[in-house]
Amino acid sequence: MLNYRANEDYLDKKIILITGAGDGIGKQAALEFAKYGATIILLGKTVKKLESVYDQIVNNGGNEPAIVPLDLKGATKQHYIDMGNTIIDQFGRLDGLVHNASFVGHLGPFGQMTEEDWHAVFQVNVHSQFLMTQGLLPALKKSAQASVIFTSSGLGVKGRAYWGAYSISKFATQGMMQVLADEYEHSSIRFNCINPGPTRTNMRAVAFPEEDPKQIKSPAEIMTPYLYLMDNVASQDNGQTLQAQ
Repeated sequence: MLNYRANEDYLDKKIILITGAGDGIGKQAALEFAKYGATIILLGKTVKKLESVYDQIVNNGGNEPAIVPLDLKGATKQHYIDMGNTIIDQFGRLDGLVHNASFVGHLGPFGQMTEEDWHAVFQVNVHSQFLMTQGLLPALKKSAQASVIFTSSGLGVKGRAYWGAYSISKFATQGMMQVLADEYEHSSIRFNCINPGPTRTNMRAVAFPEEDPKQIKSPAEIMTPYLYLMDNVASQDNGQTLQAQ
């Protein structure tokens, strides 16, 4: 997979929604998908950042994106149902969904984790993905081949001390993907995870303030599995966790 090379315009006419699209991995995925012809739905909580990505895509000659300002911490089931209906009305279908947005929350001993910290992390990393996927399934079902990508982590395979709710939420993410992949195994929708590995993002910088960012890969250097899973050549990949590094 890491030797995969995308064909020019292979995403032509595809509609792809990316959460956390204003920065980091989400922003880079939006730019990459747009470069290959996709129309991108940019979802994030900071309008200014989304508008910046919008401008970059248009200035690069890409299709005009759509912007969905939404804070996953406060979004309700109805928000996602309405989003799905709007996508069907405007685009007719949804071909790709990248669950990229994540929230680290408080890092510290398990015994000191507050209920508020727990709920905040699970609201973004698990609950919003559950509700969004449900709300967007009707639009995904209208695609001839749809690809849903969840963002995993090494902390969702082996728990680590002091990473509490975030680590546990990534186990849940992995489980959600596997349940969906099994349920939709014989459908036109496939579900997979990507573990980005250590990547130069603002979220990483907050979690590891003493780390030298130059020693870890940039989002642009880990895009291959994202491009691959959006390609129809990956139609047999379902229920897998791909390692970006």
